Amino acid sequence: MAQWTSAVGASQLARQLQAQQPRPAGPGSRRPPAYRALADGIRLLVLEGRVPVAARLPAERELALAVSVSRTTVAAAYEALRAEGFLESRRGAGSWTAVPAGHPLPARGLEPLPPESLGSVIDLGTAALPAPEPWLTRGVQGALGELAPYAHTHGDYPAGLPALRQMLADRYTALGIPTMPEQIMVTTGAMGAIDAICHLFAGRGERIAVESPSYANILQLMREAGARLVPVAMAEGLAGWDLGRWRQVLRDAAPRLAYVVADFHNPTGALADEDQRRALVDAARSAGTVLVVDETMSELRLDPEVEMPRRVCAFDPAGSTVLTVGSASKAFWAGMRIGWVRAAPDVIRSLVAARAYADLGTPVLEQLAVNWLMRTGGWEEAVALRRTQARENRDALVAAVREQLPGWGFDVPHGGLTLWVRTGGLSGSRLAEVGERVGVRVPSGPRFGVDGAFEGYVRLPFTVGGPVAVEAAARLAAAARLVGTGATTGTDAPRTFVA
Repeated sequence: MAQWTSAVGASQLARQLQAQQPRPAGPGSRRPPAYRALADGIRLLVLEGRVPVAARLPAERELALAVSVSRTTVAAAYEALRAEGFLESRRGAGSWTAVPAGHPLPARGLEPLPPESLGSVIDLGTAALPAPEPWLTRGVQGALGELAPYAHTHGDYPAGLPALRQMLADRYTALGIPTMPEQIMVTTGAMGAIDAICHLFAGRGERIAVESPSYANILQLMREAGARLVPVAMAEGLAGWDLGRWRQVLRDAAPRLAYVVADFHNPTGALADEDQRRALVDAARSAGTVLVVDETMSELRLDPEVEMPRRVCAFDPAGSTVLTVGSASKAFWAGMRIGWVRAAPDVIRSLVAARAYADLGTPVLEQLAVNWLMRTGGWEEAVALRRTQARENRDALVAAVREQLPGWGFDVPHGGLTLWVRTGGLSGSRLAEVGERVGVRVPSGPRFGVDGAFEGYVRLPFTVGGPVAVEAAARLAAAARLVGTGATTGTDAPRTFVA
């Protein structure tokens, strides 16, 4: 019986390998042999989770043709990977990826470090801040005070608690976008909302247009749902969407869905202006494409002088073209797994009906907590605290990276939680690999792209500040020196850091 659970085609693997930047050679050193470079490239893809564990690799002859090397080179690379524990083979079953004994299984998305690792590793992998106390505690206490009537029911509310649906509808109406509670479904986080939308609108093999780069966890969710991702390049810097490219993709590829982040885009931080929003909605409507708009960062404006444009759904208030996804996770706390969808009532009914085969509903106590916070003004107080934390962290991180890594480039966003950084020609994948060993966890650029794009980038979130930001930048600089000299096989033990 074969031990592999998926397969990677030769052309796909070749594209991912060709997108990697070659390992720099240290002073006086020679370029590694071709087989070694190939083995290192595949190993990095496995460690990054971009080639899954237990994935069958192409036959030696197929890969040799795809990457334009000899079959002997591929055979030697596979043998090296077997010796290192990254490949297993059996006659008649082929070769499949593995990880050495004792090595942590790579995550394909962006997962937080376990709490026991936080003393020695600075986690820049997840864009999430600690809870904005005392508002979390107050919200939960307020929810407990209102729980009794709900405790006498079955507790299943597939569309969400009526009180929270009304509250969310009222908040959109206050923004000038008339909304009924029938246009709202409460979900288990924004990921739950987008997963439900993908299953309803985009079956296996359907095209979904996505920004390039885009949010790594959503890209992985869509891949695992069987979608065919169509990347649409962002404009340079913080300019937002390239409308010419969007019109071309919507016209030529005719995707069933398009997923965008208009407000402080993850990872670039770009803020789409009002003209861009109107034009994209018009283009999606003309193409028959459903536009899924992720608003999870919309309340995280860090520079008060920046004027926020109208929400994207303001240009499609009925919700037939634009499906809006919101969440408490970024604006409030990642542990508060409350999200929502705003759409046309018939879309909401379809999403609710399909939910019966998924999770049935969202936890009642957390819905009550969010409703209590929004009703009492605690939400605004908590979000104001969150903005202050993120602004201070952003400024500290920007200053530390500029001092420690002057060759790296970035545009400072006016909001959100992420900094998209050009690494001065260094491989983001190798920086991520070496960073783990010197005590800083950072996601590489290719996680946010399709088929290996953005190798020369990393994403840095605004989750640490003060001396921790300085230390994080120092560890990144140490990783950059190791990668820059080609000395990526040694280890520097992580130092325990206490803020």
